[in-house]
Amino acid sequence: MSVPDSLFVPLRKEAEAAEKLVRPQLGFWQEAWLRLARNRLAVIGLAVILLLGLLAVFGPLLTTQSYAKQQLALANQAPNGAHWFGTDELGRDVFARILYGARISLFVGVAAAVIDLAVGMLYGGVAGYFGGRIDNLMMRFVDILYGIPYLLVVILMMVVLGPGLGTILVALTITGWIGMARIVRGQVLKLKNAEYVLAARTLGAGAGYIIRRHLLPNTMGVIIVQVTFSIPSAIFAEAFLSFLGLGIQPPLASWGVMANDGLPTILSGHWWRLFYPSFFISVTLLAFNLLGDGLQDAFNPKQRR
Repeated sequence: MSVPDSLFVPLRKEAEAAEKLVRPQLGFWQEAWLRLARNRLAVIGLAVILLLGLLAVFGPLLTTQSYAKQQLALANQAPNGAHWFGTDELGRDVFARILYGARISLFVGVAAAVIDLAVGMLYGGVAGYFGGRIDNLMMRFVDILYGIPYLLVVILMMVVLGPGLGTILVALTITGWIGMARIVRGQVLKLKNAEYVLAARTLGAGAGYIIRRHLLPNTMGVIIVQVTFSIPSAIFAEAFLSFLGLGIQPPLASWGVMANDGLPTILSGHWWRLFYPSFFISVTLLAFNLLGDGLQDAFNPKQRR
């Protein structure tokens, strides 16, 4: 039995409809944000960081207690309605000191990361772009700094400048930019022979313009990930130094200082004095690391669909 040709109707498509893209084109940053938004752990980490930032800025408004006021009659009180996180050996409110300590810890982490970013981008960009003897000399200087023990640098800074917040920033950044410089140098070495860089050089663009407008912007994905991991490293370093008594000095409060003060009292039953600063240090480091892992996946070209 033959089927008549009239039953078959050819499917017609307009030329423009046939070439129409089903999926709208997205930029690099838009795709990275969408991939980050699909990562639940990274979103949780970002939310926790934003919450900690708000508590650091506006947290003291949540309590009428002072972080530095001593009330010996209220020493070592357990958490209660008046003192949500209890009090320390001098009767100071632990909750108020936690909020104030968040300011110092987050400030140290962000400030150290920004300084590392500025110095590392400039140093690594110049070394990677010029290469040759300049790159060799600059990276040998980096190797020398990398070989200096970190605690030795901190102790020397404490002797010369004295303990304090400024000393911690100097100690953290005097060698902290090395990792950023190495990463930026590697990225610039990979990109400096790209076609758009050669075109800019042919048109007469200078080295500073090419580094600033072409090379560094195309390494921002890797740089942002590195900054995200640098902040928790600086926060932990500040807490560690303060815990050893080499950082923030009383009556200022930081999470490391509070943990150092609370450690001897853990056996006497005053658990809250060590628990709360340790908890906030751990949560902050975990949040930044979750966000950093999410950003690393979001900026990975192999994750692109």
